[in-house]
Amino acid sequence: MAEFNADTPPGRLELNGPAPDFTASTTHGPLTLSQWAAGKWVILFSHPADFTPVCTTELIAFARRATAFDQKGARLIGNSVDSNYSHIAWVRNIEEKFGVKIPFPIIADLDQKVARLYNMIHEPSAATAAVRAVFFIDPQMRIRAMIYYPMNVGRNFDEIMRVLDALQTADEHGVACPADWRPGDAVIIPPPGTIDDAEKRVRDASLQVTDWYFSKKEL
Repeated sequence: MAEFNADTPPGRLELNGPAPDFTASTTHGPLTLSQWAAGKWVILFSHPADFTPVCTTELIAFARRATAFDQKGARLIGNSVDSNYSHIAWVRNIEEKFGVKIPFPIIADLDQKVARLYNMIHEPSAATAAVRAVFFIDPQMRIRAMIYYPMNVGRNFDEIMRVLDALQTADEHGVACPADWRPGDAVIIPPPGTIDDAEKRVRDASLQVTDWYFSKKEL
């Protein structure tokens, strides 16, 4: 059963706002999100139910990329409204039938507290199962991105990895990432805020300047 920490009550989730903390039972034992994160990025995701085909493909996809997420300083944690016993049985079944070991914890959220804390229950879709939500939580416990998928469409894991790469690149270099950006592509420089800086920008030979407000550079 999940518990809310007193300093982070349920509330509206906003980009760059605080990620609500909680303590919950998981397949790896009791876990408090902020302590377990230990200053790393967290990818918190939900699935509708154990032992369902699309969710099984997604759990396998997360597991196969777990090392890549770890190399980027990101920890994975799943959530659904099933019991810990169901999670354990499902994890064991995936290893037996698909040869894939699930290395990350899955929250047992029978009371839906974590699911409702993170707005994973969308009642027009289902009142008793979570949609496919993904939350990107940074080392300061801020929500940096949220992605929702319907129950009948599996997630794009290249996009999940791309968003994490883009957020980390933007933070490290103080830049923005354009549409369809991939690691190694040019990034966008924030536009200048004064007329003098705009004049300097258009003469800056070190940048790929299209106009004063639109400039890129290679990292």
